[in-house]
Amino acid sequence: MSDRGYSYKGSGTNSLGNHYCARDYGDSAANSNAYHYSNLDGSYYYSNPNGSTYYNNGNGGSTYKSPSSQSSSSGYGSSSAGGSSGSGAGKQ
Repeated sequence: MSDRGYSYKGSGTNSLGNHYCARDYGDSAANSNAYHYSNLDGSYYYSNPNGSTYYNNGNGGSTYKSPSSQSSSSGYGSSSAGGSSGSGAGKQ
């Protein structure tokens, strides 16, 4: 564990040009294996050490899920609000 409170696990870019980074926050974190992705289409996804997640679709839509699984979305329009919690994670 570094002075920053995490150990670096790895990062890279896949064949599609999408970036990922992973860190280990240790046993005391709700989610010890936190990571994020950023994609060429402008979308990105964070899985945070406190257990929350955040997804931004790169087009003004975003979804935040708290550690207690309360979800909040914005920018998707009325027809698809809340429908993309974490869907960007699969774009690695």
